[in-house]
This record gives sequence, structure tokens and C-alpha cells, in this order.
Amino acid sequence: MTSPQLSTATERDALCGFLDKQRAALLRTLDGVSEEDARKAPTASSLSLLGLLKHNALWERRWFQVILAGRHFPDEWPHVEDGAEDDFVLGEHDALPHWLAYYQEQVATARGIVAATDLDAPCAWPKLAHRNLRWVLLHMIEEVARHAGHADIIRETLDGTRSS
Repeated sequence: MTSPQLSTATERDALCGFLDKQRAALLRTLDGVSEEDARKAPTASSLSLLGLLKHNALWERRWFQVILAGRHFPDEWPHVEDGAEDDFVLGEHDALPHWLAYYQEQVATARGIVAATDLDAPCAWPKLAHRNLRWVLLHMIEEVARHAGHADIIRETLDGTRSS
């Protein structure tokens, strides 16, 4: 997998480009990893590659569709807050192909929302109405980069592969 070309022609291009670069870094850590290895937590932390992917997929949806765009999904966060902190925890039905596809679907949807939204547009979720799309993009760059770094360490611990 190659890194996306980073364009900084405009502020929007730069923000979206840096976020896409971090998303690609996260996905690179999963290249060629087995389902079994994706579920392992080989470091002092309880994090696994699959748990990180699941968490990132869920929060792509939450930040762009729920918090920013104001969409509602029955039986999902924030309406059902139980388990919102357990996004990294894997169940027996969590599988790498599912979460890869779901993540890519959420990223595609987020890109559509971002393309149609002004950078100064406020978040629709009342608790974050004082924030705007620009802030959400910066926050997501920070979050995805942090988790891509976690994933990089986990992958190197598993099999010596370095994604950078």
C-alpha cells in the first residue's frame, strides 16, 4: 500500500491530506497480518491491531456522521453509551475483513461529509457545537496518528515489520 499524495494547495487539502496520510499509516500496519496476529496484544498494553482498527472505524463514524453531521443511529453511541469505552475490546465475531471493510466505508463517508461541509461549520452535536469541521479534522489527525503509532509498535513486536 502506498501513501496518498499529500497536497497542501489549500487549508482543506492540507487537513484532509494529513488525515489520509495517518489513515494509510494505520492500514499499512495490517498489510499481510493474519487474523490470529491481528487479535494479539503482544505489548504491556491490552491493545491489538484489530482492536485499534475497530476503535478507529467506530470513531470515524461517530466524529463525522454523528458529532459533525448530526446523524442518528439507533442502538449506537451516544444513545447507548454502555460499551463506548470498550471500543478496543474484541468479541468472538470481530474479524479483520469485516473491520477493514467497515473502516474503509466510514472513511469514504467521512470524506463525502468533509467535501460538502465548510471548514467553519459547527458540529451538530450540542455538546460540541462550539467546535467546527476544522477542529474535528485536526482532532482526527491527532487521534489516528496516535493509534497508527500504537499499531506500528504492535506490528513490529509481532513480526519485526516496520510500516514507516
